[in-house]
Amino acid sequence: MKIHIPQSWKNELKDEIQKPYFKDLTTFVKQEYNSAKCFPPEQNIFSAFNLCPFDAVKVVIIGQDPYHGDGQANGLCFSVADNITHPPSLKNIFKEREVDLGIPYPISGNLEYLAKQGVLLLNATLTVKAHQAGSHQNKGWEQFTDTVIDKISKEKKEVVFLLWGGFAKKKIKLIDQTKHTVLTSGHPSPLSANRGYWFSNKHFSKTNAELKSKKKEEINW
Repeated sequence: MKIHIPQSWKNELKDEIQKPYFKDLTTFVKQEYNSAKCFPPEQNIFSAFNLCPFDAVKVVIIGQDPYHGDGQANGLCFSVADNITHPPSLKNIFKEREVDLGIPYPISGNLEYLAKQGVLLLNATLTVKAHQAGSHQNKGWEQFTDTVIDKISKEKKEVVFLLWGGFAKKKIKLIDQTKHTVLTSGHPSPLSANRGYWFSNKHFSKTNAELKSKKKEEINW
């Protein structure tokens, strides 16, 4: 397998991908994919970057790990491939979207259409072994994706960051809030949502209001 980072991001991350830890990470990921079933499919590992070039980024949503069930992960946080049952967190995202914007609950849980509009759907860890949640954590992915967040913060302006849940909120230290908008809430998982920490956050309409105020094109959520 080949670890392929698209050119628009490679230009920004060229120093990072030359570091020893990233070369070790690449070796680890190749060994894992060669010896066991891993997700997402190798051609989708960098889907978030392929579908949303650096210059196009307007919104960043941060997830933690890819889904580890068969056929679910497609390289975008919270998203699943077409014809796959929606996981609980994704269901709650769509429910909040429906209440916030009046958009009917969809058939497909594939969020590629958002990535193509400038929403970077970034998992902190980009790969996982099948049916073993968190199995590729602490191997280097987090250092890489933290650098991605830091690079967006430093090199771009007026990006909207959506930090859902405790893990994502820790990334706030990487974001210059004098240049960017940060919206936080509980995680859309049932555990958090059912305690009142997710629903009614109105992050979709708030994001569009921010983009509109900066004379940027709004997201068709």
